[in-house]
Amino acid sequence: MDDLNALVDRARAEFDACDDPAALENAKARYLGKAGAITEQLKALAKLDARDRPAAGVRVNAAKSEIERALDARRAALAEMKLAAQLAADALDVSLPGRGVGVGALHPLTRTLERIETLFRSVGFEVADGPEIEDDFHNFTALNMPENHPSRSMHDTFYVDGGLVLRTHTSPIQVRWMETHAPPIKIIAPGRVYRVDSDATHSPMFHQVEGLWIDENVSFADLKGMFTEFLQRFFERDDLKVRFRPSFFPFTEPSAEIDMSFGEGWLEISGAGQVHPNVLRAVGIDPERWQGFAFGMGPDRLAMLRYGVNDLRVWYENDLRFLKQFA
Repeated sequence: MDDLNALVDRARAEFDACDDPAALENAKARYLGKAGAITEQLKALAKLDARDRPAAGVRVNAAKSEIERALDARRAALAEMKLAAQLAADALDVSLPGRGVGVGALHPLTRTLERIETLFRSVGFEVADGPEIEDDFHNFTALNMPENHPSRSMHDTFYVDGGLVLRTHTSPIQVRWMETHAPPIKIIAPGRVYRVDSDATHSPMFHQVEGLWIDENVSFADLKGMFTEFLQRFFERDDLKVRFRPSFFPFTEPSAEIDMSFGEGWLEISGAGQVHPNVLRAVGIDPERWQGFAFGMGPDRLAMLRYGVNDLRVWYENDLRFLKQFA
């Protein structure tokens, strides 16, 4: 009996020294496992005299019960310790000031479009809108594009059912406006456009802002003065320089590419030109009386230049880590 009492005391001491469940289970095996000390005691009962066996069995089972109670107690204690540690780690100091609620902000492209609209409204332009799914006439034919023009290719244009297309530019908005409004006309047409293209400087969906000014005495000089002032105010740089390079577009004649410079090299920023007489005739405006200019630019690229972004695709990936920088 003294040996059994010492065995129980030793087991209890080992259990109390265990500081994690794995160590406790290892200690349990040394006493209650298949080769444990208590198991060996139970096996030894078979060797006793039949008259001594019942009393000895009672003592061994009593010792086993004591060890099991000690084991359960230590398991419960370890569980409480684990819970207490978890609660301490997750505790909140209710006396601290609140963390506040995050407030959303406009997407940088939205802010750029609003800035462009505000600048053009300040010099008398209206903002026009139109459908993103267009017919062939408004997207191509009315803009003096011949049937074999490369832009009509499936490699450049998204075609949908019924001979319609996802508009490749916002020029159809200008056509629709001229069909329903008599000159003088002074509008910009911002919106989403679609082309079969995707890389660091192109996206299959992007934004475009086109402008149209039709009146009796509007010239290239007006275009140059207006666009130079717009760019200087958009970038807040009085030292910004603008140059016009001869180019070709089916819907303007003469046509030009517009470049700008902050003093180190030139960047192409827009295409523009005097509205082609055929475009005016297509919408019922007399080119002998009315004339004007049109231009088109990419606000996504203007935003890249304004904010120092070098990959067009990041505007559309919706990575909050990126967008929070512009909040």
